[in-house]
Amino acid sequence: ILRASRRRTSQRSRRWSLHPALPAPAGVAASLPAALPCRQSCSPSLMPVDTKRVRGPDESQSPLLFARLDAEPKPGPLLPRADGRSAAEPRPVFARAGLVSQADGSVYAECGLSKVLCAVYGPREIERKEERRLSGATLGCEFRFAPFSCKKRAAWIQGNLEKEYSSIMEQSLQPAVCLHKYPRSQIDVYVIVLENDGSTLAAALTCASMALAEAGIEMFDVVVGCSLRQCGAISLLDPTALEEFNAASSKGVDNGSMTVALLPTLNQISGLVSKGEWEKQTSVEAIKACVEGCQKLYSVVQQCLTRSVKRKIPEFVSKA
Repeated sequence: ILRASRRRTSQRSRRWSLHPALPAPAGVAASLPAALPCRQSCSPSLMPVDTKRVRGPDESQSPLLFARLDAEPKPGPLLPRADGRSAAEPRPVFARAGLVSQADGSVYAECGLSKVLCAVYGPREIERKEERRLSGATLGCEFRFAPFSCKKRAAWIQGNLEKEYSSIMEQSLQPAVCLHKYPRSQIDVYVIVLENDGSTLAAALTCASMALAEAGIEMFDVVVGCSLRQCGAISLLDPTALEEFNAASSKGVDNGSMTVALLPTLNQISGLVSKGEWEKQTSVEAIKACVEGCQKLYSVVQQCLTRSVKRKIPEFVSKA
């Protein structure tokens, strides 16, 4: 009987220590120690700390508040152009293949100050059986802006513009890839813009087609993209970020932008995107100007792929 009484007393004291807000029974209060540890008496320094998380300050302000308003460039007259180019002259292009070692094919490209990186994975087997196609492979494209690529920091979550560009890339690249050669498989194309200085969609199309070819995927032809900015009677090929079309500030007929995806060897257009209002004759001339710009960039694509092949099989190329 004495042991059972002591056991009940210890159980009630333990229950009260877990809930210090409840009043202690009269028999238990005498048996408790003078300094009973509880949650309310614990100091913050004794609490567990998450060492893997770096907490920022409690109060912070955006760095844009301290930026000078007069330091930000504003769109001015379209001609003469800020970089000294003529209206029908594209920016210099640099391309290098094979920089991402984990990918089956990768290309890094620079169009002026715009920098784009593309990686291709596949062809590989689709995990879900219901998504497999006997007629050919599935081509998936994902376009992203790096958070630090724009003047205002972009969100890492894919936005509406990025989803639109991903869909445009998928529709423009499908006619160039021999998807019927890879049944029940998938080909994934990932494009990330490291620095945005205009004409990123055209640069992404060119970079993605080179990465597909560098991955050894059979293609009918490579895809070369080119953009154009129309402002009245002025046509600017390969516009920069300041020259690009803005629907809020640009109104009227023959005021917009256009991007063309061309198969240069077949001389066929695989994709065309336009914004703004266009007259029929103006749009036809803009398409011709974009096609000529794509033909100018085609030599850069050929040189990049040729260097990639020589780097992979130098002995075979030297003997030939």
